[in-house]
Amino acid sequence: MSIEDTPHAEGRPTREISVTVNGEEVTREVEPRLKLSDFLRNECDLRGVRVGCEHGVCGACTVSLDGDTVKSCLLYAVQAEDLAVETVEGLAEDGQLHPIQEAFHEEHALQCGFCTSGFVMATKSLLEENPDPERDEIKEGLADNICRCTGYQNIYRAVDRAADKLSDDIEAVRTGADGEEGA
Repeated sequence: MSIEDTPHAEGRPTREISVTVNGEEVTREVEPRLKLSDFLRNECDLRGVRVGCEHGVCGACTVSLDGDTVKSCLLYAVQAEDLAVETVEGLAEDGQLHPIQEAFHEEHALQCGFCTSGFVMATKSLLEENPDPERDEIKEGLADNICRCTGYQNIYRAVDRAADKLSDDIEAVRTGADGEEGA
C-alpha cells in the first residue's frame, strides 16, 4: 500500500527520504509518522521484517541500521534517511543462504517462522561482536527477541553452528583454496 492508498491521505504532510536498503537506494515520499518497519514491508516489499508487538518487545522487526541492530517498529522511516538498512533478505548472496540462515535451517530453529528473521539479524550482530560465544552469551545476545513457539534450544544450537560455519569461512579465506596462508 502506498501513501496515496491510505484513507484520508490527502492533506497530510509528507517528506521525501532516501534510504539504502540491502545495498540499493530507495527514495520515497512518506508521512513523517511512518514506522521504519512499515516502510520496509510496504514501500520496499520486504516481508522478512515482521511486525509483532509494535512496542520493541518481541524483536521480530529487528534489522541492521548502519551496522547497529535496531527494532524497526520503534523508529520512523525518516530517521533512516541517508542511512543503510540491512534486512534478512539482504543476507543471502547469489541465491545462496547466509551461513546463519543455513544454520537455522539445519538446526530446525525456524519453528513457525514468524520470529526467525529477527533472530537471524540478532545472531548476525551477536557473532560480529563475539564470533565464539558461550551459551550464556548467546542467551544474553538474543534476549531482546521472543520465540512464542518456545524453540530456544534449537535456536541456541543454530547460533553455535553459525559461529562454526563463519569461523570455517574465515579460515578458508585466510588459508586460500590451496591451503596456503595469506590468500
